[in-house]
Amino acid sequence: MQAFLIALLSMVISTASLAADTLARARETGTVRLGFRLDAPPYSYKATNGEPSGYIVDLCREVVAGIKKAQDLPSLKIDYVEVSSATRLTALRDGKIDILCDPTSMTMSRRAMVDFSLPTFIDGAGVLHRANEVYRLEDLRGKKIGVLQGTTTEETLRTTLAQLGIQAQIVPMQAHPDGVRTLAEGKIDAYFADRGILNYHLLNSRNPTGMKLSDQYFTFETYALALPRGDDKLRLLVDATLAELYRTDRVKTIYARSFGTFPPDQFIRALFVINGVPK
Repeated sequence: MQAFLIALLSMVISTASLAADTLARARETGTVRLGFRLDAPPYSYKATNGEPSGYIVDLCREVVAGIKKAQDLPSLKIDYVEVSSATRLTALRDGKIDILCDPTSMTMSRRAMVDFSLPTFIDGAGVLHRANEVYRLEDLRGKKIGVLQGTTTEETLRTTLAQLGIQAQIVPMQAHPDGVRTLAEGKIDAYFADRGILNYHLLNSRNPTGMKLSDQYFTFETYALALPRGDDKLRLLVDATLAELYRTDRVKTIYARSFGTFPPDQFIRALFVINGVPK
């Protein structure tokens, strides 16, 4: 435990020096750099027209609009930067992007590297499978299980299987479409990811026959926008923008754009209420 705390402290010290005044940089350059993913719909992805899209990307656009207003920068532009699940946090830490706009789960270990905004979404790990119904992880004993490499889902899956003594072959994937396609081709027996992402890929799969999304939630994940560590001015402005969206009906329109008719489920409704912080 002591070794972990020492390592955590050293990481905090090393990353604190990299904290920048993002708003000052935006004034100087006239741009805000938003990191987005190609492969995490409906939250963050590249649409067929080539434009960055998704619910969390839309929230980031609202944040940039808030920066324009608060900083009196009407000509402020957005520079979209592609990141992967493996490089997204280091890209933010190293100053290559200003805000990470994807389904990133808040964890204590990640908070040693970056800061987080108010929560943006609540989801959880689910499983897409080909065999009979999956009610428990024990149902996957001896199976080949795909999971996106470098995610909290992969970490949780490996840890949980080991704790339960369940022998299964974990097959890391580079992108969600690869995992769903590999499952459809019968090369793996199940694919773990956040349920919102799995549901999107199942609905849009060219070959959904024989695949099913389990009703079971195996974890709960709280997403937030990842921000440069120690940049309090930016974090306050981001949180103020999100809180205003949650207090008003504007967030409903943004939500419906990616998920369909409002209202969302009980978890998201609670998130909007709890995080609609007064001015």
